[in-house]
Amino acid sequence: MDNKFIIVLSTIDDIDKGKRMSKLIIDKKLGACVNLVGPIQSTYFWRGKIEESKEWLILIKTKKDLYKKLEELIIKIHPYVTPEIIYFEIDGGFDKYLNWIVDVTEGKEENNDKYV
Repeated sequence: MDNKFIIVLSTIDDIDKGKRMSKLIIDKKLGACVNLVGPIQSTYFWRGKIEESKEWLILIKTKKDLYKKLEELIIKIHPYVTPEIIYFEIDGGFDKYLNWIVDVTEGKEENNDKYV
C-alpha cells in the first residue's frame, strides 16, 4: 500500500450544514463516503478562554491526491473562521473497499455492482 488513501476529519456546529457539506463533497467526487458522527461534545481553547460546544464530527474517506481540492472546498463553504481540517493516512484496508474509493472519486461509480 503506498498510502494513497486518507481519512479527513472536520467538525461542524449544525447537522443540516454537515449534510449539505457531505453531499457537496460526494457530488464533486472529492470523497467516496462521508460520515457525520454526533452530536459530540467539543472542548477547546479559543480567543483566550476554554469553550465547549455541541458539534458533529465529519469523516471523509478519499484519495490523498484529492486533499488540496477538498481542503479548498471545505474552507470555502465552512461556517467557521478556522475549521478543523486534518487527515490521517490509511496504511492498509480491505482492497475491495479501497478500490471502491478510487472508482467513486474517479467518476466510475456505475461500476458499484462489482462491490456487491
